[in-house]
Amino acid sequence: MYYFYILRSIKNKKLYLGYTPNLKERLKSHNNGKNKATKPNIPYKLMFYSGFVSKKDALACEKYFKTTAGWRRLKQMLKVTLKD
Repeated sequence: MYYFYILRSIKNKKLYLGYTPNLKERLKSHNNGKNKATKPNIPYKLMFYSGFVSKKDALACEKYFKTTAGWRRLKQMLKVTLKD
């Protein structure tokens, strides 16, 4: 199983989107500062995830949500959560 996920920084509410075959370990890795892109904004909490059977589908999902249209859709999907 592969996962598309969205993390939200507790420090400054910045979002990070990614994919992984091991969601629990990946979140731990982000919060331990092992990812250069997320290190300045730790700690993170998991905001959303979706599971896929294929890696290709998880990557396609990540790629879509990183587009302008994807960001708009994401903000619409998570509007209540993003207000918190």
